[in-house]
Amino acid sequence: MSELKFSDLVEPVEIDRKTALRITVLGGGSFGTAMANISVRNGCDTKIWIRDEEIAREINRTHINQRYLPDYPLEKELQAVSDLEEAVRDRDIILVAIPSHSFRDVIQKIKPFISAQAVVSLTKGIEAKTFSFMSDIIRDELPEVPYGVLSGPNLAKEIMAGMPAGTVIASHSELVRYAVQQALHSALFRVFGSDDVHGVELGGALKNIYAVAMGMAAAYNVGENTKSMIITRALAEMSRFAVKLGANPLTFLGLSGVGDLFATCNSPLSRNYQVGFALGKGKTLEQATQELGQTAEGINTIVQVRTRAQELEVYMPITNALYEVIFENAPPLTIALSLMKNGHRSDVEFVLPHNQV
Repeated sequence: MSELKFSDLVEPVEIDRKTALRITVLGGGSFGTAMANISVRNGCDTKIWIRDEEIAREINRTHINQRYLPDYPLEKELQAVSDLEEAVRDRDIILVAIPSHSFRDVIQKIKPFISAQAVVSLTKGIEAKTFSFMSDIIRDELPEVPYGVLSGPNLAKEIMAGMPAGTVIASHSELVRYAVQQALHSALFRVFGSDDVHGVELGGALKNIYAVAMGMAAAYNVGENTKSMIITRALAEMSRFAVKLGANPLTFLGLSGVGDLFATCNSPLSRNYQVGFALGKGKTLEQATQELGQTAEGINTIVQVRTRAQELEVYMPITNALYEVIFENAPPLTIALSLMKNGHRSDVEFVLPHNQV
């Protein structure tokens, strides 16, 4: 089988049985594993990097990610590796599915092995202290590298179960968008394109805040009216914030905005929803995160976005109320009350010109 180099994709070509993109996924969590599995099914030469050598061996032996996706067999051609240089050198696309708190460290470590590879973030989060998005980190550490972000309503277990789903690849490079679509687009997983990198990235990061709120609301058995209000006001809130940072508000009407918000806020499969539900049941934040056993990006995002929103003077009542409940021991009723204040605001302000609000 001949190899198709990313740098050779000057004009769109069809991936067929004679060509194969070389894809590496960094990170062996549930979503990274799901994307690696799709890549193999699409005929790509695919590796997944796992920090723990023993776990990598186990995946190669059993073709199962026992920790994150124990009920879903993986394609036998998927190769797990623990050596970072082996994973990254001479590949075409690097998909980075690392928690936000470790993202920069991993990007720094792969720098010596990067030549013409494209680097695409699968991480939905914001770096603590710097308020950097994952695309910002890629630009900071690998300034010459073509990059993008992938985000959408993508619950890994549903994807592994073969349920139809869609996602968005955002990049300023048409070549990057096309190559990622070739690697991941399939009959059951549709990959749309966008050039609004920060808009798509913000949708993926901000929705985690409201998944925590919705999980907490579910623990209190709130009604459908309340759930609907939380979701719609969350969409307005996250759009206000994103527009202040230069994003296109219409991006939030797509898969990476309202699509991801709806999926995450309504699914017990969501890690952030699970943490919110545990908090609503009276557990401490430490207890909730320990029981989850995975990273819930929403908790860090609440802290980061609240601080940034105050600096930018963006009205974000749900985020502020969540912070007070989680970190200042305010009663959960605070969240409900926050939604009932300032009722004269426009219902659809995130798509209206400012002079009509």
